Amino acid sequence: MNPPDGEVGTALAPDADAALVSRSCEVSDVSFGSFLADGDRHRVHWAAPDGLEVVGGGAAARLTADGTDRFEALRRDAETLFSAVDHEGPAATRPRVFGGLAFGGDHDADGVWEGFPAAAFTLPAVQLTRVDDGTYLTVTRYGPDADGAGVADALAAARDRLDDLPMMRARGEKPGVVGTEWLVDRAEWTAQVASVIDRIREGDLRKAVLATALRVDLAEGIDIPGTLGRLRRTYPECYRFLVQPTDGKGFFGPPPERLVRREGEVVETEALAGSMPRGDTPEADAEHARSLLESEKLQHEQRLVVDTICEQLDAFGTVGEGEQGVRKLTNIQHLQTPITAVLDGDAHVLELVEALHPTPAVGGLPLDLALATIRETETFERGWYASPVGWFDAAGDGEFAVGIRSGVTGGREATLFAGNGIVGDSDPADEWEELQPKVRPIMDELERED
Repeated sequence: MNPPDGEVGTALAPDADAALVSRSCEVSDVSFGSFLADGDRHRVHWAAPDGLEVVGGGAAARLTADGTDRFEALRRDAETLFSAVDHEGPAATRPRVFGGLAFGGDHDADGVWEGFPAAAFTLPAVQLTRVDDGTYLTVTRYGPDADGAGVADALAAARDRLDDLPMMRARGEKPGVVGTEWLVDRAEWTAQVASVIDRIREGDLRKAVLATALRVDLAEGIDIPGTLGRLRRTYPECYRFLVQPTDGKGFFGPPPERLVRREGEVVETEALAGSMPRGDTPEADAEHARSLLESEKLQHEQRLVVDTICEQLDAFGTVGEGEQGVRKLTNIQHLQTPITAVLDGDAHVLELVEALHPTPAVGGLPLDLALATIRETETFERGWYASPVGWFDAAGDGEFAVGIRSGVTGGREATLFAGNGIVGDSDPADEWEELQPKVRPIMDELERED
């Protein structure tokens, strides 16, 4: 739900002379899908498995950055943005910015990724927040003229508009698929995999993650809020996100993997690498899980990821590794190892994101060699795929997921992404088959049933 014209503060970029004023009130439970569908500018959606869900419309402020120093630029601008915060409401409704970053600093915001810079975060002008103890409406203004009385009036007006929205919103019809085309087809991709395997066996490269993309032509324009609503039902154990920085395309998906969460001095992350499909019967499902745990190749791949994440976090504090298990999702299961750290100092969550991205699960090892291999081998633009998406606040707390199981879409076209980790004993044909379930989460919400 976007604010009426003229209500958004004029200082969308950080300004040392601007004030950030935010007011919240509790509301009856309302359809988040209706709220999201009512807006068309700077829409964001964030839902975490632990229960926090936020949808926002309009932009009180924006943080954008390009180039290899985009993390530093974001932290610097965030310090300015949050330098004078006047917030009244529960802690869960405090000002946060939502967004993400491109996979690499050399990202080109063109083609499929038009409108998506190398980094973009939005402070919503109007948002709904749902937590265990209730649902809250928040209005935020940012600018030299922002004041509590004006924001309180805007909150009352937003609450009136909220009352006009339906309490329930039908999830709508799936748009239907009229055609698909892999941007890198099976023959080309398996040849790429074979070339990477040769590099690994001949040199210092230990792992590289290769990706491809599926273009999907739709029978009708996609209803992103409706699609997110269906993903809630199908993948309740996953994150769900939407970043829509313009009136056009939106990047969204139900990623299963947390990149990092910082709350005070406590940091939580995980290694999620190695996958098997779910079985059609409990016995088949258990056999696939057993194969995950017993596979020398997958255990090697998982160990590489765990060791690297622990090494990266060791510079920030005391690191602990939890017990490995199997993470079961609707259509796929993964090896999972929880990892925690207690910070020695005051590290902003963006510093942790910068240290961890890209993880070996989406990049490879050693990282420099893996990224060079990806650049030399992949023939399409990853854009924001497999990149950090999430939020952070004035204290430097925040949470980010890894933007996999994702797609970018607008109108009657969608592009879905998938990738696999390649190691020395990978088999190209098997790797192609392992890709297929990774586009299903969104593809299943596009295809109509016969």
